[in-house]
Amino acid sequence: MDSFTIGKLAAATETKAETIRYYERIGLLALPERTEGNYRAYLPSHLARLRFIRRSRALGFSLDRVRALLRFSDDRACSCDEIDRIANQHLKEVEDKIADLKRLQSELQDMIGQCHRGTIADCRIIVTLGTSR
Repeated sequence: MDSFTIGKLAAATETKAETIRYYERIGLLALPERTEGNYRAYLPSHLARLRFIRRSRALGFSLDRVRALLRFSDDRACSCDEIDRIANQHLKEVEDKIADLKRLQSELQDMIGQCHRGTIADCRIIVTLGTSR
């Protein structure tokens, strides 16, 4: 069976070698077998699992949630109800963040819109930032 060095695994997944080692230390990625020269020998299963982890992280899932998703993905007979719950909870958090960012955007636009490009003494941005809400 073909195996990968950590460098090849890192390149294939656009992941730093140190991140791969970190995922091994925290148990997200199984420790690979070692070659006779004591190099890590990663298998295609490591590549698939690391891609799963990377995609989950790119979607903003926390490491705890990635761990849960991996645990469920390893049990193919399991109902996907819990995975749906995790994904929906994450979606709700993303929607809440988007709403917060939209409020922040609006407030910044209002503050910047009050600027008349005068002197600092008359700067509405400085005045607004100094006003507590």
